[in-house]
Amino acid sequence: MEPMPLPLEGVTVVAVEQAVAAPFATRQLADLGARVIKVERIDGGDFARGYDTAAGGLASHFVWCNRGKESIALDLKNPRGLDVVRRLVADADVFVQNLAHGAAARLGLDAATLCAAHPRLVAVDISGYGASGPYADKRAYDMLVQCEAGLVSVTGTPERPVKAGIPVADIAAGMYAFSGALAALVRRGTTGRGGPVEVSMLDAVVEWMGHPLHHTMHGGTPPARTGLAHAVIAPYDVYPTADGGQVLLAVQNDREWRRLAEQVVQRPELGTDPDFATNAERVVNRERTDALVGAVLGELATDEAVLRLERAGVACARLRNVQEVAEHPQLAARERWREVGSPVGPLRALLPPITLPGGGEARMGDVPALGEHTEALLRAVGMADQEIAALRRDGVVS
Repeated sequence: MEPMPLPLEGVTVVAVEQAVAAPFATRQLADLGARVIKVERIDGGDFARGYDTAAGGLASHFVWCNRGKESIALDLKNPRGLDVVRRLVADADVFVQNLAHGAAARLGLDAATLCAAHPRLVAVDISGYGASGPYADKRAYDMLVQCEAGLVSVTGTPERPVKAGIPVADIAAGMYAFSGALAALVRRGTTGRGGPVEVSMLDAVVEWMGHPLHHTMHGGTPPARTGLAHAVIAPYDVYPTADGGQVLLAVQNDREWRRLAEQVVQRPELGTDPDFATNAERVVNRERTDALVGAVLGELATDEAVLRLERAGVACARLRNVQEVAEHPQLAARERWREVGSPVGPLRALLPPITLPGGGEARMGDVPALGEHTEALLRAVGMADQEIAALRRDGVVS
């Protein structure tokens, strides 16, 4: 039996995008089979290309978010460059943009304008704070939105809040843009009409703040910052091991505590000791609880500590660094790694989390060079050699 085609084969996406949020959204579409045409500036392209050179000379953010796309480099301030985008959009199913507030509207590339001209088009606007309200014009970088959304206030230690180590606001907005585009395509399949999709980074992260937000609004007290510990569960923290490793364990109920006390700490009487028998008492006596667990794990090698915890049925994990994640045995055993092409040669890349058993594997396309597909795309919209040469001569395309 032949595998089913990827679900977005035949779907064309045009994206005027930069940084992370929109490129991450459109990369998901590309992985699922869509043709994604990435419109970039002629003077350096997507500015994420210049963030670093860690990926064999390419920027790590750009490699992560832009595989499987076709790059066309245009001057959108020139009417002839803008005309090229309009021609591309005329044949597209989805348009995505995350330009600064108001920029897309000035170019006539906002969702409302495009959907009025092309009723079947799904047009996705990604912004920092939304199209209206007092923050609409405010610059919205990932860390700033994390702060405005309250995420930083619940992340870190009691002494100091910290931002997340990954661009959470960008990723959240990108995933809602991705799912929003899919939902609008499904609706188009039943109604024949596309329509605008709006996503803001602030809305996305505040949605993800559901637990602390509802805890605070309805309970009156914000959750405490506890590092790797848990504000209302004990033991639930990271503990050093004898060989320099670190193991995190999470006791979810009193039955697990009794198993931990008997089989790992090897002091079964702690399971019924009034100071430790219930989670409420263990939280009150958190320092003593952690000291008991830490003393035992601190005498064990990491492998032995994990083995004992797993045999006792206590949830646990190793605290891995990034290099260790790249070598994770679970990812290797499930064959989650592939290679993708790029201007600097093959690069290792992880399969996307969405797996479609019985279907084709995700399309892990190449990372494009700036303007790599400009000429081919200009020809695809009907331009002849003379017109293309004139656009190059006048600096409208590169």
